[in-house]
Amino acid sequence: MKFLKRFWAGLQRDLRIFFFILLLLEIYRAGFMYIMSDYISAGTESSQIWLSNWAGIRLSLKTAGVVTLLSFIFVTLIGLTSRLRLAIGIIASLIFSILFMARFPYYREFNATFGMALVQGLQDDVPSIIITLIEGYGVIWRFPVALFLTIVCIFFLSRLLLIKPIQLPNLDSWTKKILFMTWTVICIVLFFIFARFGGSFTYDNGLNWENAGITSDEFLNECILDDGQALYRAYSISRDMELKEISGVEPENILQHAEFISQNKKNLNAQSLEPYLERTAGGSKIDTPKHIFIIIGETWMQWPMFVKYADLHVADGIKSIIAEPNAYYSRNFFPTGSFTSIAVSGMITGMPDVNININYQPRTYEEIYISAMAPPLKELGYRVDFWYGGTPSWDNISKMALAQGFDNFYGYPDLNAPKQTTWGAKDGDLFDAIEKHLSEEPPTVHVIMTTTNHPPYNLDLAAEGYNLNATLAEINKLPNVDDPKSLAVELGHYWYMDKVTTKFIRSVTEKYPDSLFIVTGDHAHRVDPSSRPTIFEHESVPFIMYGAGINKKILPPDVVGGHMSIVPTIIELIAPRGFIYYSIAPSLFNNFGVAFDTDSYLTQNTAGKIDSDVWEILPQVASAKLPSVNLPNERNHAMDVVRAVRTVAWWILTQGLEF
Repeated sequence: MKFLKRFWAGLQRDLRIFFFILLLLEIYRAGFMYIMSDYISAGTESSQIWLSNWAGIRLSLKTAGVVTLLSFIFVTLIGLTSRLRLAIGIIASLIFSILFMARFPYYREFNATFGMALVQGLQDDVPSIIITLIEGYGVIWRFPVALFLTIVCIFFLSRLLLIKPIQLPNLDSWTKKILFMTWTVICIVLFFIFARFGGSFTYDNGLNWENAGITSDEFLNECILDDGQALYRAYSISRDMELKEISGVEPENILQHAEFISQNKKNLNAQSLEPYLERTAGGSKIDTPKHIFIIIGETWMQWPMFVKYADLHVADGIKSIIAEPNAYYSRNFFPTGSFTSIAVSGMITGMPDVNININYQPRTYEEIYISAMAPPLKELGYRVDFWYGGTPSWDNISKMALAQGFDNFYGYPDLNAPKQTTWGAKDGDLFDAIEKHLSEEPPTVHVIMTTTNHPPYNLDLAAEGYNLNATLAEINKLPNVDDPKSLAVELGHYWYMDKVTTKFIRSVTEKYPDSLFIVTGDHAHRVDPSSRPTIFEHESVPFIMYGAGINKKILPPDVVGGHMSIVPTIIELIAPRGFIYYSIAPSLFNNFGVAFDTDSYLTQNTAGKIDSDVWEILPQVASAKLPSVNLPNERNHAMDVVRAVRTVAWWILTQGLEF
């Protein structure tokens, strides 16, 4: 009987823990929603906000259930000290309070609740991450606020647990005791099933992070996930990466997809992917340049280059390059993925993002991938070097480049320049070091990754000549800007990157007029023009070719492409007719008409989401009369390309070349 009394009292206190955590998560959800309300799309009905909160409560049943389960097992069942129950509640309150404060800067940067950027950060340079948190994300003041919120939670939780439980019913016979325990066990099981499935007793009718996006607004859909569920989402995606799972990979149809990639080579009777990836150059289109520069700008999002944002004047340098007769520019360009390491590994290996960290795969260091960029460029007589403004050990970047055939890797220690931030030297110092190096070099392809346009944004902008107040005045004219001052500072670093890149291109062109320059961005995520950017604004990066022999008509206007097409395009520009090379994606001279990154796709007329029916007409198309095309067919073709490219890349990364 003594056990039953303790058990009965423990159950009631466990329920108090459960509802306390559930209420806390809802308060934090509603608070976040209120403070960040500018991110809610204009015209969103209040019913959608209520729906988001209701779905959030259902989903938070899972999170509160996990915390309660710990108390139930260790205190109510095993009988450990009741102080442990309070300790569990305090620890949970501290964790959720810290995550609540961290959610604000994270969402402003990534337009999402905690996700893969967090997992990526765990593989990053930890000291640099810590410094970035301190200097860029206000952890110094956010953490004390989280502690204060935790103290408030302790005050209410401790008093809640001190309330005297309802007494055990009178059980004066073994029959009553057995019936009582039977019904109690049944109720406990049903309770945890109900919580486990997010407010249902079956998986089909339940709610989980995969199907929680039930509102019409992306921000509200993200708010449905409490921080615990958001972390679980990040863990699940990371786990799936390890299991090689991603939308669009169909290994059972590898031959069909290989034929698609090859642009319909059939009946090869091959037991390998090699003949399907083989491409033959059509003949050089420009004189052979001595130096080729592939400049990958950190967070070089394209939207500041649009006419709509011309008054910001943060992209005037690169726009002046584009305006010259020996330049080509396409607005229809997507990066490989959402993070720098994906862009870099994709450029080096010629692979798309298939949720496999190429820079951590053993195969990457055992053999050079057939689609890697270095071998064909070296065969054409070039040395291939990588220049990075940061630390070579970051994300295995140096090790990966050298393993995949690069001749040299130069990082921050080689620049003889001070560190601007924890991530590395200023872009100007990087470009100066490269320019000084050129006189000593044979024909070389230089892949250059910049660093300055990255948090913490601590460059002395005034000293560099940036007019912060003028940019801020223009930003204040834009709708739905969450934090104009922060955006002005961020755009100041973009302006600096634009300025020093333009200066480098002009200076090198004057000294070495036979140079070829390719300029693009590693990704566009992090800085948006508003709290509700379009897919195209949020994802697209520029593609610029500049140099002797380049002109406005060398490619079709606004040709659709992505990072994977850059090296094949260079080869088609300079290689002799009949030169054999291998690539998954074709060049921009004979491309698929589709580009894609981790989440989204791009066609000549539309940008859309890969795993949903959300799409939009591109701004350069919307202002003109749409051509007589079937837009749904464009999406279908885009999905065919995504499946084919991802399947072939996945096969190479996990199986090799043989079928």
